[in-house]
Amino acid sequence: MISQLFVLSQRGDNIVFRDYRGDVQKGSAEIFFRKVKFWKDDGKEEAPPVFNVDGANYFHVKVVGLLFVATTRINISPSLVFELLQRIARVIKDYLGVLSEDSLRKNVVLVYELLDEVIDFGYVQTTSTEVLKSYVFNEPIVVAASGLSPLGPAKLFAQGTKRMPGTAVTKSVVATGPGGKRREEIFVDIIEKISITFSSSGYILTSEIDGTIQMKSYLSGNPEIRLALNDDLAIGRGGPTYGYNSSTGSETVILDDCNFHESVHLDNFDVDKTLTLIPSDGEFPVMNYRMTQEFRPPFRINTLIEEVGTFKGEVILKIYAEFASSVTANIIKVQMPLPTYTTRVSFELEAGAVGQTTDFKEANKRLEWSLKKIVGGSEHTLRAKLTFSPESHGNITKESGPVSMTFTIPMYNVSRLQVKYLQIAKKYGTHEPYRWVRYVTQANSYVARV
Repeated sequence: MISQLFVLSQRGDNIVFRDYRGDVQKGSAEIFFRKVKFWKDDGKEEAPPVFNVDGANYFHVKVVGLLFVATTRINISPSLVFELLQRIARVIKDYLGVLSEDSLRKNVVLVYELLDEVIDFGYVQTTSTEVLKSYVFNEPIVVAASGLSPLGPAKLFAQGTKRMPGTAVTKSVVATGPGGKRREEIFVDIIEKISITFSSSGYILTSEIDGTIQMKSYLSGNPEIRLALNDDLAIGRGGPTYGYNSSTGSETVILDDCNFHESVHLDNFDVDKTLTLIPSDGEFPVMNYRMTQEFRPPFRINTLIEEVGTFKGEVILKIYAEFASSVTANIIKVQMPLPTYTTRVSFELEAGAVGQTTDFKEANKRLEWSLKKIVGGSEHTLRAKLTFSPESHGNITKESGPVSMTFTIPMYNVSRLQVKYLQIAKKYGTHEPYRWVRYVTQANSYVARV
């Protein structure tokens, strides 16, 4: 049972606020933002996703820079509230096309109408985009994707003049084009978040893939869809594995486990690895999967740190892009904690480096290296010269690291899971609907020990 639901900008501006029960004090949005911004409890820098202030429980998730917050005074399952907040964000994105501060402000009446249908007196009614179409009548004011802030998904996948937004598309599923018609399209994204831990010598200690097949349909009449995956796909760890040094690519792709959307029929899955479903309006995950089978990592990170004189040290970071030159990684960020007695850091980039920035965060003694893009097969180096305080210190290698890395690689996936074909059962007249299948790899946790 939810008492309040509100959406805040990164600055703390209250964009949307709905009080369902009146049992949480007024000004809760300001109390929440101040608590999150100046969080100092338990020695942590960031506020946890759920906390209590004066008897009110605050739950929050961050979606493309916006804070979706729910409050309640009763003991309620946190996972239920987090799932609700994520689904509300997804429904709003389905209706507005672009989820951003600008789109929310321009469509505030529509958003309030959606919230009133999703939650009634604190109780959840529905989060289905298709069901809500029967009760919500306001037309969205569509905001162009080019107007997104740098945190928006369209910026993450910018490659020159071509834009490849992830997690479906940046347009509304309910808005119609000129003449009341809409283009017949269906989008399928295979999004993989990888977690890898390297040893100090560069060997892989742990590796895992959390993947999702995401779908968004603009097909009229909700026709039946057939989605065919790899013939060599296996579920469970009973089959043979392949090494990341394999060049044949013919071995079985093994998923540890997976789950499917309720609309998916698995009648022929064991026979030909085909999923059959009738997609509803809106964005939804067709399949979630997890894989711990060994795979070739997209990047290798080498780190060298040593003392070079009295109260001085040096760090050398090297990144190797181990994917094809036709693929480009975007928005790469490398972070490395330094010894607590580090007072100053000077940086030296390789000759001709473009689109790279460096910074030393003195408050938490952290080195940051940002690269706008990395082309496959390339190598990049950063040299940092450290100055230490005169106080006594121990082994600088043990007191540094680990190195962590975040990135996004469009049109690339490491698991080799593929959509062989996307078949639409409904027969169209003189044209065929557009089918878009895209791949995205992101770093969930990419860590190298020093």
